[in-house]
Amino acid sequence: MTFSRRPDALLATAASALALTLALPAIAQTADPVDVGPKNAPDQEPAFAEQTRAPQADSGVALTQDTIAEGLTHPWGIAILPDGDGYLVTERSGDLRHITADGTISDPIAGLPDVLNIEQAGLLDVAIGPDFGSDRMIYWTYSKPQGEGMSATAAGRGVLSEDLTEVTDVEDIFVQEPASPSPMHYGSRILFDGEGHALITTGEHYTEEERVYAQDLDKTYGKTVRVNLDGSVPEDNPFADQSDALAEIWSYGHRNIQGAAIRENGEFWTIEHGPKGGDELNHIEAGTNYGWPVISYGINYDGSEVSGGDTAQDGMEQPRYYWDPVIAPGGMTFYDGEMFGDWQGDLFIAALVSDGIVRLELDGDTVTGEERLATDLGRVRDIAVDDDGSFLLITDYNDGALLRLSAE
Repeated sequence: MTFSRRPDALLATAASALALTLALPAIAQTADPVDVGPKNAPDQEPAFAEQTRAPQADSGVALTQDTIAEGLTHPWGIAILPDGDGYLVTERSGDLRHITADGTISDPIAGLPDVLNIEQAGLLDVAIGPDFGSDRMIYWTYSKPQGEGMSATAAGRGVLSEDLTEVTDVEDIFVQEPASPSPMHYGSRILFDGEGHALITTGEHYTEEERVYAQDLDKTYGKTVRVNLDGSVPEDNPFADQSDALAEIWSYGHRNIQGAAIRENGEFWTIEHGPKGGDELNHIEAGTNYGWPVISYGINYDGSEVSGGDTAQDGMEQPRYYWDPVIAPGGMTFYDGEMFGDWQGDLFIAALVSDGIVRLELDGDTVTGEERLATDLGRVRDIAVDDDGSFLLITDYNDGALLRLSAE
């Protein structure tokens, strides 16, 4: 090979090499995916190359694990109070607790509504309202008893007292329709879009008879819901003017959305449980049908196909990523903090079956790498980023814990 001796060519070559070096990612990747074992649906093919089993990433980050508090009864949701006032944590049994930074657990905060506490039902997510500094409003989701064993996913709000012991002015801002006899698949994350709206996720209550309701626009099974903070419906919702649809519906065709997050650019993303295989990461767009149970990358628990085994159909959106076998996702968050600079903008997902945390690298809306972290933690139900950039996790056990993961 002959190289040019011209000084400008040599400078250009050196500059190109330097630019390439600077552009290399700080986190190594392999061509092989995470070793998770055989697929449950081996004959199904992804719709595009990056849709599943992304290259395994190795960030080389060492994590320190600290227990903040333990002895929690199946904790489900975490919310970080402002000004260093600690954390709110729900227990599925129906109690909301205040936990201080040093791990002191309060008595149950008074004023929360009764919940149905059986199977997957209970007190679920909790969130600090966007105007908490002026109105002290907090929000939560729960399985609302509807009589005769029936229940529904509901979202409520109330004013948290200054001493953090009581919630007053309690009201529901959303109640799923219709009520269900099945205490399963409540979905149940609540978050805010920064434009005066609450976004709420639901499930389709699991049974073959009910799961088809995820496709019905006159029911809020298997949906994302968008309401104003007081529960009224925004006029620009996609089905607000459609007489045969419920106006609060934002998207549909979901199975059981237990993770949701707003990206830095304002995008709304969710993650939902598949059946046996087929957990889905979705970028949510208004009015879009995400397919369940007409299409799925999973199979039924008995090994049979879901709706004929179709993975694609016109008019139904593909997941941006899916897992087979499943990770059983809990909460998720896009990282925005100072402690882990190389992880800025990455997606972190609490996992119940694969254990610990799943980290995804994204290029736009394409997953380019996957890493498993803290896999010794077992069933992680929710994840949040604290003010210092460390991670807060809760483990879903009868003797559950609030944990912190920091840089070593």
